[in-house]
Amino acid sequence: MSAGPHDHPRPQATDAGRALALLVALAGAAGLVASWAITLDEFKLLKDPHFTPGCSLNPVVSCGSVMKSAQASVFGFPNPMLGLVAYGVVVCVGVSLLAGARFPRWYWLLLTAGCLFGIVFVSWLQFESLYRIGALCLWCCLAWAATIPLFWYVASHTVRTGCLPAPDGVRAFLAEFTWVLPLLHLAVVGLLVLTRWWTFWTG
Repeated sequence: MSAGPHDHPRPQATDAGRALALLVALAGAAGLVASWAITLDEFKLLKDPHFTPGCSLNPVVSCGSVMKSAQASVFGFPNPMLGLVAYGVVVCVGVSLLAGARFPRWYWLLLTAGCLFGIVFVSWLQFESLYRIGALCLWCCLAWAATIPLFWYVASHTVRTGCLPAPDGVRAFLAEFTWVLPLLHLAVVGLLVLTRWWTFWTG
């Protein structure tokens, strides 16, 4: 029986274009730098509870307030330690793709699942930072800015290549307008930050 017009065979192994590979590598590197910087400050805070991180600039942009919060150690250890591992893996994936690696379907699905966990975790941290802790960490913001496009572009690639089944309309949209999704996502986060401290920013 011949395949129908809407039947898309699942690929055995898929590579990525240079643009996606570079985005994955750079996003991983940005997240890794942010995690490393926060980890160093966390160690300094352990030695000196009165230590003030260099990115604590004012009552709103206050990395120290975020680092001292309960949300900064969700799994019983500082969150950036998880970031060091996760973003390190992302960098390795990006570099491998730049070198021309082709990954099987299960690998792309696993990577997408990892990115999904990352975006959900980051979204929760954003909510906690804005509405519970009441402060921003610049290094955390860098990690947010890296995770958002990473998730959308990896998920888009997984769908467009058929690794993750989706209607033709979705695949067609992602083929042309993937860039809209991270842009809108970042715009919403920026708008939330702006409105949360509107008086402070405009005062």
